[in-house]
Amino acid sequence: MKTHHAHHPKTGEPSMTLDKLPVRTMATIQDIKHGAHDGGALKRRLMELGFVPGEKVQVLRRIFAGKGPLAVRVGTSTFAMRKLESSLIEVIPA
Repeated sequence: MKTHHAHHPKTGEPSMTLDKLPVRTMATIQDIKHGAHDGGALKRRLMELGFVPGEKVQVLRRIFAGKGPLAVRVGTSTFAMRKLESSLIEVIPA
């Protein structure tokens, strides 16, 4: 089965969401999508925490064999993040 990566509409570079990024791979945040039916509250919260376009991000660890939260580093901060949040963050692997 082939892995297919979408391309960012503005840059044309291959992009994916943070929840799909391989562990220890550095990436650059391209965009934060709106959560379903939250009026943009989750997007705003993620941006307040430092998940902003242009920032470097890395998945440090997948907990519970990939079925639990991710340990994610953005800038100098480390967060535990659910799949819901990480699936809203569009990244371009470095």
